[in-house]
Amino acid sequence: MNKKVLLFTGAAVLVLALGLAIGYGIKPSAPAANMTVKSIPEGELNPEVWGKYYPDQYASYLKNKEMTQGNSKYGGSAKFDRLERDPMLKTLFSGYGFGQDYTKDRGHIYAIQDVLDTKRKKPSASCWTCKGPEVPGLINQMGDAYYTASFDSLKDKMHYSVSCADCHDPKTMDLKITRPAFIEGLKAMGKDPNQLTRQEMRSAVCGQCHVTYYFAPKTNKVIFPWANGMNVDQISKYENDQKFSDWTMPDTKTPMAKVRHPEYEMFSSSVHAANGVSCADCHMPYVKEGQSKISSHHWESPLNTISQSCQSCHKQSEDYLKKQVIDVQDKTNQTQMAAEKSIVAAIDAIKKATNDPKADPKLLEEARQLHRDASFRWDFVASENSTGFHNPTEALRVLGEAIDLGHQAEMKATQAMSPKQ
Repeated sequence: MNKKVLLFTGAAVLVLALGLAIGYGIKPSAPAANMTVKSIPEGELNPEVWGKYYPDQYASYLKNKEMTQGNSKYGGSAKFDRLERDPMLKTLFSGYGFGQDYTKDRGHIYAIQDVLDTKRKKPSASCWTCKGPEVPGLINQMGDAYYTASFDSLKDKMHYSVSCADCHDPKTMDLKITRPAFIEGLKAMGKDPNQLTRQEMRSAVCGQCHVTYYFAPKTNKVIFPWANGMNVDQISKYENDQKFSDWTMPDTKTPMAKVRHPEYEMFSSSVHAANGVSCADCHMPYVKEGQSKISSHHWESPLNTISQSCQSCHKQSEDYLKKQVIDVQDKTNQTQMAAEKSIVAAIDAIKKATNDPKADPKLLEEARQLHRDASFRWDFVASENSTGFHNPTEALRVLGEAIDLGHQAEMKATQAMSPKQ
């Protein structure tokens, strides 16, 4: 075989490999361009100072101040009252802070102001854990006393909202896990946090905060409930086995557990994750900023950057891709509403049974457990900030279980009130 044939064959193989990579959504993890690394002064947390060393990244970061709906039907950074938009939430979170105040957060740059503004009770300084770059230093300094300190006692120590130092090593600019709970969560699953690939790190730095968690009783330590695994069934079983509850619903006497924005958990079992795509590939696409091609630090819906976020893998038109996303979200939202109605009906039935002195206590307890499990699954999707798109098949599966468990809870409560034979 002559050299020309060998050269042609090698080129053909390379083109085929690249085509397969693009077709199956595998994105390169190499930086957009060679960047001169500039070390940040030791202990510096102010993003404005970091911006003097990396002005283009900082310029994109400042765009987070814009609060818009953008092209997203269900997302966006604009603030709104979830309880006003969906009154059933008041029943679903009856007796808990989310039933009195459940406002859509505006995003990273407003994290401190939004947690200060919420009317929900802040049980301890644990509520500061993901709000800004000063927290890791406080945890190192205070140890477990950080988690039991009062929320207000650390208020004056929080000067900068989520920014550069939360995700980057100041000397090397390498991605860095700064929240201990994430490291402990990985270890609980038998994973070595020091062995994550660069592409895995491009999701992990998001996953250290975009997860569900709970505060351990007495210590208020932040716990990622991953000992059994990261899907909703494994997390629900873990919290059930721990007999953990955030609150007891007053009308039903059900011990309830609240889910918090499990984006990392849902995404981790998605088709995108299976094909090597990271959170940053879609939410921080490579863009032109100033004189540089950088990974955008304007965290927003990929629907606002379809060309950069989606079309590097998917070759359909922007309009087609947007319609596909909205279609998934519409179906998820419709199923989510059906789950809410199912659980509200269960709450009504359990409330009646609770007020019936002749109700069978064993059947009533079974109804309460079914209610808790139904609510946990519904909330796993409802509180996850993608309206199902991070993992469409899993979202619909989980909501289907929530509907079924809600119906079972209603029937069990009704059975508990039936005359004894």
